[in-house]
Amino acid sequence: MKKLIKVVSALTMAALFTAACAQPAPPAAPPVQPTDAPAPTAQEAPAAEEPAPTDGLDASDVQIALVAHSPESILDDGSFNEGAWQGIQRFLSNHGLPSSHANFFLPHAADDVARIDLIADAIGAGANILILPGFHFENALYEAQDIFPDTKFVLLDASPRRDGVARIESNVAAIHYAEEEAGFLAGYAAVMEGYRSLGFMGGIAVPAVVRYGHGFIQGAEYAAASLGLDAGEVTISYHYLGGFAPDPAHATMASAWFAAGTEVIFAAAGGAGFSVKSGAEGAGGTVIGVDVDQAGASPTVITSAMKALDVSVYDLLTHFMEGNFLGGGELRYNAAINGVGLPMESSRFQAFTQEQYENIFNQLASGAISVSSSLDMGDLDVSLVTVNEM
Repeated sequence: MKKLIKVVSALTMAALFTAACAQPAPPAAPPVQPTDAPAPTAQEAPAAEEPAPTDGLDASDVQIALVAHSPESILDDGSFNEGAWQGIQRFLSNHGLPSSHANFFLPHAADDVARIDLIADAIGAGANILILPGFHFENALYEAQDIFPDTKFVLLDASPRRDGVARIESNVAAIHYAEEEAGFLAGYAAVMEGYRSLGFMGGIAVPAVVRYGHGFIQGAEYAAASLGLDAGEVTISYHYLGGFAPDPAHATMASAWFAAGTEVIFAAAGGAGFSVKSGAEGAGGTVIGVDVDQAGASPTVITSAMKALDVSVYDLLTHFMEGNFLGGGELRYNAAINGVGLPMESSRFQAFTQEQYENIFNQLASGAISVSSSLDMGDLDVSLVTVNEM
């Protein structure tokens, strides 16, 4: 985490800003600085011209709202809310602002009308920049960006969208992460650690979760090839749970997988991941966490596939305060600017080393290794790993 914080915000944004038509936490990653980062990958649109800076705000004028997507949301969710809140708290701390400058808002229902109402409530309470975590806000923000043109919005892991068509106005910054790269690192590390029977449990098959899973497969494949393993020696049980909420049924399924021989499960499932960890605790299995460093959530967590939620939120708040809000397009956090990775300082590996991690991470960051972000499993180049969809 310490190394990611060293990334200079302005340089990071210059490397990341792309046009609205582009495709779509911070680990203790090797020291790849954004000034040395390669050009954006071919899948990204050419960089758009950055907006000219305008007069900024005093830090005391920044009023932040973190808006949840459902009444069941919690702040310490081990995922989007927690990561975003960490970035908000660091911003407050670095600028000497009291806690009253940031508030967490919960809707009365889990639908778009309630979310737009809550956005209005947050603005009515004085917020001038809103952080909206996750794809649940795609439709709501599609409307809200027009209703509240003087308010700035940061949408995490999604873009404002209606009927499959994205539209991003100048008051919206849509942040995307290279989940396929984070998943790749997790799959690679798992096989290099010595695991051969792997599992993937995603929440819902939304793009971010699918990219995590497909990256996990590709990382396991790359490690199997590097070790000279035979085809079929590494297997992955692959399943979407159908939701992100904790459920005893998820713990039961995880326990059954471990009893059948699965050694480690990558749980890219939000709150449902806590149930997977519970199943692992009862069965003696291990788990790979997601989004933020989840080592403290359970002793079964061997590592976490992280994306820089806190860094990205901190960056956007800083640019907003400085009068250079990067709205109107998508921002992509990837390995080239330490936007994804594994938290090696808290990982519980016995065989996979820091040197091995830095080597594979640097190959991702330099572009020497390219990970497919395709949402179609049939597009993945996999011949050694056997994937059993369940």
